[in-house]
Amino acid sequence: MIPAEIRRALGISSGDVLLVRTEANRLVLEKREALLRRLRSRFRKATAGVSLADELIAERRAEGRREGEP
Repeated sequence: MIPAEIRRALGISSGDVLLVRTEANRLVLEKREALLRRLRSRFRKATAGVSLADELIAERRAEGRREGEP
């Protein structure tokens, strides 16, 4: 159980989904929404101006050529 004072300080409410991971011998709890925001931000920057569909098609075609498909 997380103490009420810490929950209030972190904005954790009853029913919030928390994800758990280890990081450098520490236990890290993170709200699901915070993780999703962080990942969306990271991938938005990484894929700016890039068509993921075009990248996937090119990758599959290259695999096919390596495997001797027409």
